[in-house]
Amino acid sequence: MLEFRSVYKSFGSQSVLRGLTLHVQDREILFVIGASGVGKSVAIKHVIGLLRVDRGEIWLDGERIDQLSESELYRVRRRCAMVFQSSTLFDSMSVVDNVALPLRKHQKLSDAAARKAALEFLDEVHMGEFAEHLPATLSDGMRKRVAIARALTLRPDYLLFDEPTTGLDPVSARRVDALIRRLSEKHGVTSVVVSHDLTSIFSIADRIALLYQGRVHLLGTPEEFRNTSDPVVRQFVSGNSHGPMETPGF
Repeated sequence: MLEFRSVYKSFGSQSVLRGLTLHVQDREILFVIGASGVGKSVAIKHVIGLLRVDRGEIWLDGERIDQLSESELYRVRRRCAMVFQSSTLFDSMSVVDNVALPLRKHQKLSDAAARKAALEFLDEVHMGEFAEHLPATLSDGMRKRVAIARALTLRPDYLLFDEPTTGLDPVSARRVDALIRRLSEKHGVTSVVVSHDLTSIFSIADRIALLYQGRVHLLGTPEEFRNTSDPVVRQFVSGNSHGPMETPGF
C-alpha cells in the first residue's frame, strides 16, 4: 500500500499540492494525470524523498515515510524505483555497465556477476543486443527501456514512472506501454505512472487519478473516465482550450 494523506507542498508563494489524498492499490497500474504544473511529478518525488512534505503524511506498507532521515530513505528507494523522464543514464558508461552499477553498489555483486545479471535484465526489456553501446548512440525509446532495466535490478515492489512516453514516437511509446504492463504482471509490482499520453492512459491503466487544483479531482477506472460528464475531465480528455481549467491559479 502506498498512501498520500492530506499532503501539502509549496515552492515559495506557489502552492502546488493542496491536501493531496490518494491510496494506491497493491499491484495496480495507476496513472496520475492533469495539466502541466499541477503537481504530478512533485507528488511521486515525495515517495523517495527527493522532496519533503510541508504538511501531511505518506505511508508505505504501514510505515510513515515522509519523516525518515536521508539514511533511512535508502531502504525506501530500493523498494520504490523511479524511472525519470530523462532516463538519467551515465553517458560515459556502456548500457550494460549502467545496469550493472546498482547491482555492484547495492547487492555487492562482483563485476562478473553484476554484468551477467545486467545482461539478463537487458534481455527482459529487449535491449540485450545493445549492451555494449553508449547511451548517446541509442534512441530515446531505447534509453527509456535501459532505464527500466536498471530500475528492475533493485527488484522493487513499486515502480514510479515520470512521463515514460514523452518525446517518443508512437511506436516506441506503445512498446514502453506494453513493457510496463508486462513487467507489472510478471513481477507483481505496483506501478505509478505520471503521464499526459492519452493512448497510454486508456490502454494500460487500471485506475486513473486526475489532479486539479492540488488535489485528486477524480479517481476511477478508464471506463469511468470515458463515461463521466465532469467538465474538468472532459476538457482534459478532449484537449479543449476552453473550460474550467482556465481558472486563475490552476
